[in-house]
Amino acid sequence: MSNKNMLNVYNPYNNELIAELETTTKKQVEKHILDAVLGQKTWSDLPLSSRATVLYKFLTLVEDEKDKLSSLLSQESGKPIKEAQAEINNISIGFLAFIEKAKHLYDTSFPGTSEAGQASNLQITTREPLGVVACILPFNFPCDLFCQKVAPALMMGNSVIVLPSTNNPLTVTELVKLLKKAGVPKDAIHCLIGEGRDIGPVLTQHPDVNMVTFTGSTPVGLEIADICASRLAHVALELGGNDAFIVCEDADVDLAVKEMIWGRMYNSGQVCCASKRFIIHKSKVDTFIEKSIAQLQQLHLGSPQDESTDFGCLISEQAAVSVERQVALTIEQGGKLVFGGTREGACYSPTIITDIPVTADVASNMEIFGPVVSIIPFDTEEEAIRIANASIYALSACVFSTDYKKAIAYSKQIECGVFVVNGASFYRSFEIPFCGHKMSGFGSEGVSSTLEEMSKVKSLILKDVY
Repeated sequence: MSNKNMLNVYNPYNNELIAELETTTKKQVEKHILDAVLGQKTWSDLPLSSRATVLYKFLTLVEDEKDKLSSLLSQESGKPIKEAQAEINNISIGFLAFIEKAKHLYDTSFPGTSEAGQASNLQITTREPLGVVACILPFNFPCDLFCQKVAPALMMGNSVIVLPSTNNPLTVTELVKLLKKAGVPKDAIHCLIGEGRDIGPVLTQHPDVNMVTFTGSTPVGLEIADICASRLAHVALELGGNDAFIVCEDADVDLAVKEMIWGRMYNSGQVCCASKRFIIHKSKVDTFIEKSIAQLQQLHLGSPQDESTDFGCLISEQAAVSVERQVALTIEQGGKLVFGGTREGACYSPTIITDIPVTADVASNMEIFGPVVSIIPFDTEEEAIRIANASIYALSACVFSTDYKKAIAYSKQIECGVFVVNGASFYRSFEIPFCGHKMSGFGSEGVSSTLEEMSKVKSLILKDVY
């Protein structure tokens, strides 16, 4: 009989047991960190071009296994198979972008003649690895965030310790195996299994962990920031959001409804940058609701493994119960339920609540991580902007208007890291920096910024060479 602690991984849609994994003890975490320090030296000694070759091979292996990986991701996450397939396909897009950008992240030389007294000196800046990077992943997009964190960390010569969510760690563990199979030294890439509350503090407090990159809740992010600040470790945090979706008086309502389906129902609403607060001009509310209900009724709700399914379940029954309670609270605080509002196990139906007063929790700081359209009517542009900014969060936002000058004016006044015009706030390309302001995060992720965040600058001066 084994006394090992095991983690059971279930399919949230039907509650079937998919796999059992042995959890990582705190003592083992310490060993992984020490091994990662040694592995980083081996990995960083490889020329960048050689590291790129290894990651190219990894992508070939992922392509060979993409059907298996997609099915596994769908089963353990409860997301429709077509959404899982899209996420697995993103691995190639993300890794390739980081590989190519890293190959062209050149050292810089500065002409000594631009500063008095430096004319005889050659000044060069180069980048070096940080060391060991801990990547703490969320449940909602484990493979997408694996790309955003692991690819740049490895390309810059760091070793990586990955901590996936205990809800759905299986696909990530397979990706780590494929990295090792492709040629990443076993001590340069690690995958830990266990609850964040147990393993997280060991990683964040350890002096040999040089950076922590975390995607998850704001309360946990604040704890990580506090610990890392105490030892001046690098940190990147992508946290909560309660994104504003503003529909102006002159908006194309059909377009807004189409983008609502994309921006709020994808992954059953479990998206940090999903549109969550629907701030709609009073003249457009009734039309928006009518057209939204018509579109939501066309969604096929069913088994995530079914190719025809548009809408799966939440990550767990506990998550669905949480959404159920938040909907009840919003109605208690003055909102009117006009569509949906039902739960069966981990499944929560697409839901519309209207006439929500600005005093309701959801109108400011209560983030509903589920398929709920919370409508807050407004009269004037000033009122819409005031509602949008009345939140501790500032991740993403969007506005719908046929007047682009007005839309750009909104973009300048609304507090957020990403602003979309005539599209849902659910917008994240690999190229641009993705960042939150206020309580939505610290640092940025994307091909244009993460390589720099996961490396450090060194200046080299050759004196009197001219």
